[in-house]
Amino acid sequence: MKRTKHSTDFKLQLVKEALETENTAAVARRYEIATNMLHRWIKEYRDGKFGDVQMEQISVFDSKAIAEENDQLKKLLGEQALEIAILRDLIKKKNPHLLKKLK
Repeated sequence: MKRTKHSTDFKLQLVKEALETENTAAVARRYEIATNMLHRWIKEYRDGKFGDVQMEQISVFDSKAIAEENDQLKKLLGEQALEIAILRDLIKKKNPHLLKKLK
């Protein structure tokens, strides 16, 4: 198999994409490189061995956005639970024999 030398820009692009998606195997497959190679580049990136490139903190979400999304999902879950309870009550009142099938 032929050895290829990848540019620093290409390595950084793959490292950032892998850190953002948190799926190194998928990124490695997409660019047809070995997963171990991508893991090595990530380690070198974290150790600051990419020369004059400054290590940046890659944060896909900040804590405020996560908290807001979490609150929104809790609200949706509560609404769904309420809808299910209402529908089960309706079924129980109209068709008591169907309630056995739900359980």
